[in-house]
Amino acid sequence: MEAILGTLVGLVFLFGVSGIKIDREYERGVIFRLGRFNDIKGPGMYWIIPLVDRKAQVDVRTKTVDIAPQETVTADSVTIKVNAVLYYRILDPSKAINRVENYQVAVYQAAMTTLRNVVGQNILDDVLQNRDKINQEVQQIVDEMAEPWGIEIERVEMKDVEIPLAMQRAMAKEAEAVREKRARLIKASAEQEASVKLAQASQKIMENPAALELRRLQMLTEIGAENNTTTIVMMPSDMITLAKQWSESLQNSDKQNEQLKNGDRLRM
Repeated sequence: MEAILGTLVGLVFLFGVSGIKIDREYERGVIFRLGRFNDIKGPGMYWIIPLVDRKAQVDVRTKTVDIAPQETVTADSVTIKVNAVLYYRILDPSKAINRVENYQVAVYQAAMTTLRNVVGQNILDDVLQNRDKINQEVQQIVDEMAEPWGIEIERVEMKDVEIPLAMQRAMAKEAEAVREKRARLIKASAEQEASVKLAQASQKIMENPAALELRRLQMLTEIGAENNTTTIVMMPSDMITLAKQWSESLQNSDKQNEQLKNGDRLRM
C-alpha cells in the first residue's frame, strides 16, 4: 500500500513539475487550452496544465529583415535594382500566432513587394535624392498590412541602388556639364567685377597721374620678391606723355597737309 501511495505521489509530482515553464525577458508564451487561445504568459516562471495546455513561444525583440535586391522599372523607364533593411517587433503575440501562419515570411513578402511597387512609382532622381520619402512610404504601407498581425514596423531603410552602366555614364556627363557651366558663370562674373574695378582705377589714375608711378614702383617690389631673372627697364611717364603729344602733333600736321592738297586740287 505504501509503495502504491509513493508511486502516486511521484506521478503527481512529475505531472506538476512538467507544467512549469520559464520564459526569458524577451519571450512570451501563448497558451492554448484544449486547442483554444487562453492567455499570454511570461516572462519568468509560470505553470500550465500538462496534457491540457499547449504553449507557443514568441520572441518580442526587434527583428531585422534583409530584403534581397529587387529589380524594378522606375517611372521614367529606367531598370534598377534596390535592396533595403526592415526592422519590426511583435506587439501582440496572440495575433502574430493566430492571425497569420508564419509572420516572418509574411512581413518579408509584404516588404519586398511594397518596396518594388513604391520605387516603380518614382523617377530615378527621386529614388537617388529622396530616399527618406520612399522609406517612410514603404514603412507606412507595410505597417498597415502588418497591423492585423500584431506587428509594428519600426523602420525601413534603403541600402543600395544599382544603376545600369550606361545610365551611370550619362549621369556622370550631365554632372560634369553642370559643373562646367557653373565654373564658366563664376569666371564670367569675376571678369565682369574685375572690369568694373579696373575702370574705376583708371578714372582715379587719370585724376592723379602720380598714382601711376606709385603703381609701377609697387609692381617692381612684387616682381623683385620672386627671385627671378627678369630685367625691367622703367621709363618715366613724362616721356610717354611727350611721345603721345608728338604722335598727336604728327597726325595733326598730316591732316593739315592733306587738307591743303585737297584745296589746291579744287582751285585747279
